[in-house]
Amino acid sequence: RELLGPRDVLVIDEAGMIGTRQMERVLSEAESAGAKVVLVGDAEQLQAIEAGAAFRSLAERHGAAEINEVRRQHEDWQKDATRALATGRTGEAIHAYSSQGMVHAAETREAARAELIDTWDAQRLADPDKTRIILTHTNAEVRDLNLAARDRLRDAGELGQDVAVSAARGAREFASGDRIMFLKNERGMGVKNGTLGKVERVSPDSMAVRLDDGRQVAFDLKDYVHVDHGYAATIHKSQGVTVDQGHVLATPGMDRHSAYVALSRHRDGVQLHYGCDDFADVSRLVRTLGRERAKDMASDYSRDTAQDIRAFADRRGLSGEICLPDAPERKGVEILAPRAGTSRQMGEDSRTRDIGGDRGAGEGKAAAERQPRRSMFDGLRLPIEPEKAAGPAQGAKEKPAPKRGMFDGLKLPMRSSAPMPAKDSPVRAEQDRDFRRAVERASRSAETVLQARASGGPVLEHQKVALERAGQALDQIRAGASRDMASAMQRDPALLREAAAGRSGPMIEAMAQEARVRADPNLRADRFVERWQGLNAQRDELYRAGDMTGREKIGKEMAGMAKSLERDPQMESVLRDRTRDLGLEIGMERGRQMGGGELGRQLTQELGIGRDRGMSR
Repeated sequence: RELLGPRDVLVIDEAGMIGTRQMERVLSEAESAGAKVVLVGDAEQLQAIEAGAAFRSLAERHGAAEINEVRRQHEDWQKDATRALATGRTGEAIHAYSSQGMVHAAETREAARAELIDTWDAQRLADPDKTRIILTHTNAEVRDLNLAARDRLRDAGELGQDVAVSAARGAREFASGDRIMFLKNERGMGVKNGTLGKVERVSPDSMAVRLDDGRQVAFDLKDYVHVDHGYAATIHKSQGVTVDQGHVLATPGMDRHSAYVALSRHRDGVQLHYGCDDFADVSRLVRTLGRERAKDMASDYSRDTAQDIRAFADRRGLSGEICLPDAPERKGVEILAPRAGTSRQMGEDSRTRDIGGDRGAGEGKAAAERQPRRSMFDGLRLPIEPEKAAGPAQGAKEKPAPKRGMFDGLKLPMRSSAPMPAKDSPVRAEQDRDFRRAVERASRSAETVLQARASGGPVLEHQKVALERAGQALDQIRAGASRDMASAMQRDPALLREAAAGRSGPMIEAMAQEARVRADPNLRADRFVERWQGLNAQRDELYRAGDMTGREKIGKEMAGMAKSLERDPQMESVLRDRTRDLGLEIGMERGRQMGGGELGRQLTQELGIGRDRGMSR
């Protein structure tokens, strides 16, 4: 037995599949031995079986070297699809493969299974030198697919005499010519969990196998019995596997993490099959395979210590005897957009770990070329505790500069929304749970970033990554949700802390209202008038205080609002009936006769007249 020492480096591959307790045991042992531990993996792929997400948590809090280049797939469009899978845009990836004729629907799962075997067999006969694997979610499906594949080889006369073998998973029949998968690491043989090969010789006591890398191994079955047929495998078993051609049978137990793994094992192509008894159409397939089911950590959930103490005191009748110190005053914080020339649309930059394998090369270069990334809250100025940040009344000259919009300069891709299932259906209930978790996760990420700014420190790269991915996960479930969330936070900052603490109901209600505002030009017009009148009142107050610089800044913001009407003709049409509310003395009839864009020009002109009047005074 080998023990770790102070000169050892322990490299753990696929570290994202390690639970928190397992990770703690490994790191504690390495620390006591003085050894170094290197964790390699992708937190977006399959999640840990045990509780926790230690690898993801470490990467978010301490940062990590990242590989940005997809090397496994040969075709550029397939590389783009893998990037989409890695960043939570599962629908984009599935539609890309569908457009290339690689997504196949059948009446039932049984029919889909048969069509998959037909496709697999045709590719095998057409190009026998290429490697391929069939992937699905459950062991039961794997067993059925393995048997169906063996039957095709048996019918073609490509298998030798069957030999009964007592394997780790039960009795199996192997023959020369069979595909085989090793299920357990064995250093002496040079095989690991997931290694594939072809049986060259088999007896009840021993086996000789030609591995896919060209090596030959022979072993006694009394020493190593962890083998199974290698035509099909579970997605969990395939993480780390690379083949030329992949075949996937989709089932309802999959999510975006398993879809990411299953649809990225290939070099040349992948065929995705599904039954309409499992998924009525492609939109249902996308919805299921796009589900966010990442593991959480206890540290992801912020705790309100003061509230816990008060609750403890109340239960024991000690409320009047508990004195808590006042929370330290926090100023408003700001998340600024990256410098000009570096902005990207959210989700376009795919800084995922270990996309498509081939780790190591180019890490230094990738780190050197890394540029600032935009987040879902670029341009956000949000007070953590507005009631304390306000402080005592101050003179008008000391008033803060006008606030930028939360999404100034941010362009978000629009996605078409699939029809929502019935409100009381199990599918809808599951979607609502996923959405609630996504809102709470995004709130925690946003609060972490805002608190970093409030403390005077920089926003770290892993915090930006976490916020970006949280926004993508929201939009994957409901299009435009990240913008609705940011707008809701701007109007009521207290919603963020509540949602981050797991009380997401008020935030979700506010987001629903923001979605209604986006869809209804009358509500957008109400918002426009409310904001315009508020800014105009501020502008007049600054003029009376003699603060011409502040007044000019407010005027520029109002001019930007007027200009924005060109991009929203529906709202402009509604506002033509409300010119008096906007301070235009032109009459309702004249307002209704305005052409497209004329209202914005009138408002801009009025701002100029007001400025000239102010200067003449």
